[in-house]
Amino acid sequence: MIVIGGGPGGYAAALYGAGIGLDVGLVEKGPIGGTCLHVGCIPAKELLETAHVFRTVRDASEFGVNSSEPTVDWAVTMTRKQAIIDQLTAGVTGLLKGRKVTVYDGAGSLGPAREVRVTGGESGELSLSGRAVILATGSLPRTIPGFEVDGSFVMTSDEVLSIESLPASAAVIGGGAIGCEFASMMGDLGVEVTILEAMPQILAGCDTDATKVVERSFKKRGITVRTGVMVQGHTPDPSGSHTTVSFGEGETLDVEKVVVSVGRRPFADLLGLEGTGVALDERGFVVVDERCRTGEPGVWAVGDLVNTPQLAHVAFAEGMLAIRDVLGESPAPLDHHGTPWCIYCHPEVAFAGYTEDAAKEAGFDVVTSSHRFIGNGRAKIVGDTDGIVKVIAEKRPDGTGGRILGVHMVGPWVTEQLGQGYLAVNWEATVDEVAAFIQPHPTMSELFGETVLSLTGRSLHG
Repeated sequence: MIVIGGGPGGYAAALYGAGIGLDVGLVEKGPIGGTCLHVGCIPAKELLETAHVFRTVRDASEFGVNSSEPTVDWAVTMTRKQAIIDQLTAGVTGLLKGRKVTVYDGAGSLGPAREVRVTGGESGELSLSGRAVILATGSLPRTIPGFEVDGSFVMTSDEVLSIESLPASAAVIGGGAIGCEFASMMGDLGVEVTILEAMPQILAGCDTDATKVVERSFKKRGITVRTGVMVQGHTPDPSGSHTTVSFGEGETLDVEKVVVSVGRRPFADLLGLEGTGVALDERGFVVVDERCRTGEPGVWAVGDLVNTPQLAHVAFAEGMLAIRDVLGESPAPLDHHGTPWCIYCHPEVAFAGYTEDAAKEAGFDVVTSSHRFIGNGRAKIVGDTDGIVKVIAEKRPDGTGGRILGVHMVGPWVTEQLGQGYLAVNWEATVDEVAAFIQPHPTMSELFGETVLSLTGRSLHG
């Protein structure tokens, strides 16, 4: 088997397949680990953790711990970020070697009869063939007209994660997960940030009640959020010190940097595909069926290359699904409706399943319950009480909750708390079933149990 692409989808397929006993070749033109490890999940969360530590030190006097006003040595932050990336890259590389995956350095392209050409790397010009091929070449940041990356004023996530110093001010174009994470990190570290979002709300796809918590927190911390506005372009100042962004109805904004975070596009540019049955849709995604099979026999595609949630953990799951299909095991297709989503801005956001509005649109009669972290003992202890847990369930005739349809969390450490909510949604558990479990105390996660308990028609604390 040949895998083209060494990001989460590709290396997961390679490791899983090799672990089962397949002879696997992995073609990658860049460092092993892909976007997630080098210019995505890992470095972004490291910078957000730097912001978290900064807030903790800044507010330490509230705990009786006195310290001088904190400052950030950005060079140290960058060094630490790179050290984490290097350690994790070495770990994945070691795993591939330990499972005897042959790694080819170069760009892979696919021709007829599952022939893979390797070019432009240290492995030289090669022609490989396999009984199965998995395409996993990932994605690139999308750009928009008038905001081309220029090495001076305009950046995408790739450039932000390696920026030499923080600007005094920045406009973040796009209020999705990536944009909100960057805005949160920069705002906490002293950058004057404005989010410009074309949609009516930031974090589209999140439950409205969760989004409101994030918006309030951003406002309280001095991060400006402008929704329902389109951007037209930017005009650099002749001095080279700042640029003027044009947006909305004749409005302008002077900033030192512009961060374009309007999503990612599939990166099929180097795959060739001539003479194959692999097709691309109008947005550039590889067309696949529910088991990640392309139109070419013996060829699968996974991860950001296909039109499924662009998340590393989805790529992992798709890589393993493809291997099981290669082996003829007829695996159950993934249910992307139940995908766990985690957004690491402050406050964090995590959810799985339907939002309240989406559940109603799907025809469900629903009942909901929300509980705030301000009443949670552990949240008070750590000094982080902004947030809620909201559970959406089918409504029974007596007004209580039945099957759990969606779990939405915003607040401290919720990305680490979603697990039981994710399981509840995907196991199609009922409110009564989940409410019967004992929640440890004092924990953040007991707020989920309290919220579910209230949907039984009885509650403990509120």
